[in-house]
Amino acid sequence: MSVTPLGPGAEFDIIRRILKDAAPPGPEIALASGDDCALVRAGDSYLALTVDLTVQDAHFLLDWGSAELVGGRAVRAALSDLAAMAAQPVGVLVALNLPAGSGSELAEQVAEGCRAAAEAYGAPLIGGDLSRGGSGLALDVAALGTVDEPLLRSGVRPGDELWVTGRLGAAAAAVQAWKAGRALPDEWRQRFWAPEPRIREARWLAERGASAGIDLSDGLAADAGHLSAASGVGIELDWEAVPAPAGVEPALALAGGEDYELLVALPGGILTAELVSEFERTFGIPLTRVGRAVTGIGVRVFRDGEEVALDASGHDHFKAG
Repeated sequence: MSVTPLGPGAEFDIIRRILKDAAPPGPEIALASGDDCALVRAGDSYLALTVDLTVQDAHFLLDWGSAELVGGRAVRAALSDLAAMAAQPVGVLVALNLPAGSGSELAEQVAEGCRAAAEAYGAPLIGGDLSRGGSGLALDVAALGTVDEPLLRSGVRPGDELWVTGRLGAAAAAVQAWKAGRALPDEWRQRFWAPEPRIREARWLAERGASAGIDLSDGLAADAGHLSAASGVGIELDWEAVPAPAGVEPALALAGGEDYELLVALPGGILTAELVSEFERTFGIPLTRVGRAVTGIGVRVFRDGEEVALDASGHDHFKAG
């Protein structure tokens, strides 16, 4: 059994303290904490397990969208953890807490969003729990998948190239617009409420030599920090290379979070121009080289060849201030 070192941050400091004196798992556990999923041995394969919590007023406000959208987004976020390890989803379980005084209609609306999203990715809703109390809506989604050769955060080596699927920053831009009371493009709204778990894309990349991966929930720079800590390498990101939709500032694409795209490492030179074109034709999204792995530790961002200061901590529920 192994664990994967986590990157910096107050949230992860708490996790480290919680797990410090935990009893060791049995031999059937191939990978415990620190990665996108835990791995349980299942013959010659692995069962990938993840759990993802979504809380009203921390992750969303109800006036940003419907109850169905809340349920769908929660499931998509959990399935994105499976994608990060190139796992194939097989099912989800949802624990749902309703605010005090709410009725069955809200539960059914959230559950419909969960069910539709789960089934869209071949992961039927197979169970869960229901409760009511407190002032907010909360969902805890457990996702299960299978994988033969998982992508791990610990697989990056100096000389590897770092690649990103899709475009970054639209979800964070949507949150900024909602909080400021501004109108926003439909694309930003869609990227927040319906992120695409890159399941097929991850398996394509793994089959072509990807050595490590992580999904981008906390922001590119912050999540690159987890790859750095897990693999014991330094990561350099190129400001100009980071792909962002029109109207989204590069700084937000680097640090905004909520994208649920993939950041993967591959040995240098594997992804030729022909393969990149094949990926983009197959999946209809860009695949962009955004940096490299080097000796050292930590994440550095370069703009026009000069290092720039950037808050790489990403979203942290326990950050002071």
